[in-house]
Order: sequence, then structure tokens, then C-alpha cells
Amino acid sequence: MEKASIAVIGTSTWGTTLAIINARMGKTVTLITRTAEEANQILSAGENTRFLPGTKLPKNLNVTNRLGTVIPQVKIVLIAVPSASFRKNINLIADIISTDSIVVIATKGLEYSTGKRMSEIVYEEVGDRNGISVCSMSGPNLANEIIMNKPSSTVIACTQPSVSHKVQSILKTDNLRIYTNTDVIGVEISGAVKNTIAIAAGISDGLELGNNAKASLITRGLSEITRLGTALGAKRNTFYGLAGMGDLIATCSSPLSRNNQVGRMLAQGMSITEVKGHMDNVAEGIDTTKAIVEISKHKNLELPIAEAVNQVITGSSSAVEAVKNLMLRDSKSEIT
Repeated sequence: MEKASIAVIGTSTWGTTLAIINARMGKTVTLITRTAEEANQILSAGENTRFLPGTKLPKNLNVTNRLGTVIPQVKIVLIAVPSASFRKNINLIADIISTDSIVVIATKGLEYSTGKRMSEIVYEEVGDRNGISVCSMSGPNLANEIIMNKPSSTVIACTQPSVSHKVQSILKTDNLRIYTNTDVIGVEISGAVKNTIAIAAGISDGLELGNNAKASLITRGLSEITRLGTALGAKRNTFYGLAGMGDLIATCSSPLSRNNQVGRMLAQGMSITEVKGHMDNVAEGIDTTKAIVEISKHKNLELPIAEAVNQVITGSSSAVEAVKNLMLRDSKSEIT
């Protein structure tokens, strides 16, 4: 294993998990908080009581809010913040990141206002100022299982294979197997759009529509992810791998999935405002769904599941009505 220092920006469940599992391997890891108060609270408790209560931090895990001290010194800058605050966090490190650092994006979503992928935001805000490399990380990664040392796998995508291989060697752990891929678009679209399909699966669960309905949603959902991704320049094969099918199955099937939970609450008749009020972590699918629908309009793509989910989120349709409308669509061939 290559020894290198790692900074994890974001104390979300996923960010904290990534910091902990790498520190457990004896690596030099720093978890970066938003404020000094948050850092002190986590250090004092010895755990992230808000997002990972009961999971003790390894003694070698550093916790601080001092970006300016940490970021210029590390090899890997791993970003695990909500997509809504991603651009802000990139701007905070744009002028201080080292020229030989690698940004690894662990955020799965699209920027609501622009529909941009996270790597596009990095290049927009940092550009060639620092000559940094950028990777995207995505796969079937339910944090609550990974923190318990249950086996999982993920994908590191980068247009430069040498860079993804380097990140692979640095971030691998005994229980997280890492694969590489050069299709950044496909990996990022998979990670973002599967959240929308997971909301649909949660609605199916909440309405007790059964396993046939859920299997149909997952399968047709994969078709929509592939349709959108290839229209944006992704490789079709990516969607049948870990970042595509793998993540989709995990997120749609598990009650640990935040987006699945959103769907279940929507099925109960809760408004999206009420749903958000019941959640501490951010469910990326809520805003990402709106962005997907806008992209599909510009690309003239038919994404009926995403459109139906958006109607439920915006309140223009109930969950029951959305299911009925999907079932009554015109008949067509499966292969389109």
C-alpha cells in the first residue's frame, strides 16, 4: 500500500466513514469540519454523535477545521459534502491545494441550479491553476454497512488511468475493494440518477406494491440511467458495472438508503418539506431529480420514472397517481 496523507472534507455519514476506515488501516488521515466548534465536539465525544453515533474514532484520526494548514500538505483530498454545497467547498480549497494533489469526489449528485456533474464544477472553479488531477468515486457503498467492516466495493473513475491506479492503491482497505474506470461521465451519472430511482423504489415499498413492481422499477430505472448517460457521452458498459447496476440495486433495495426512505415517506402522503424535516442527512435524489428532468427536456429524452418522481416531489401528483400514470403509458418495445 502506498503511504500518503488523506484529507476528508465533510463530516456526513459517508465522509466520516471514509475517514475512519482509512485511519483504521494506519494511514495519515484528517477529517475536516466546517467549524472549530464542530471539530471540538467530535474530538471531545470521540465520535461523530450526529451522523455515526456509537462508532469511536481511531486514535490516529486527526479532526480539524483548519483547511489552510491541512490541504496544501496532503496527497488525496477526498470530498464528501452534499452537492448543494460542493461548489462552495471547492472554492475554499482552490487556491491552497498542492499542485500534485488528487481530488477524489465522493459526492453523488448533480448541481440543482446548473445540472452539472461534480467533476465539471471542479474544473470550472479550479481549472488549470493548480494542475491537479480529479477522480470520481461511486459504487454500492451504504456507509452504515461499510463502517461495520462489512465487505463492499467501489469504483474510482479518472480519464488518466495512472491517477486512478494511484488512488486505488492509496484508498483500498481490507473491506473496501476498489476498481478503476476511465468513464467519469458514466460513473457520475450512475451515482446521481440512481438516487431518483431509489426514491421510486421507496414509493413502491411504501405503497406495498410488491417485489415484481420493485424489480420492474430497478430494471427500467437502469434503462433510464443508461439513456441519459449515453446521451451525455458516457460508455454503455459502465451502467452494467458496480457504479451503475451495483449501486442501483443496493440503493433501491436497502432501508438504509436515504433516498429509499424519502420514497417511503412520500408514499405516506408527506410533503417534501415534511420529508426533509424528518431527515438529518441530505437525500441527494430530491434536488438531483429536478436537475435530471431539466436535462432530459434539453436533450429531448424520455425518462418517465424520473418525471413521475419529480411530480410527486413537487406535489403535482400523489404517489398513487404517479404509479397509475406510469402503468397506463402507451405500450412499447422493451429494447429502445
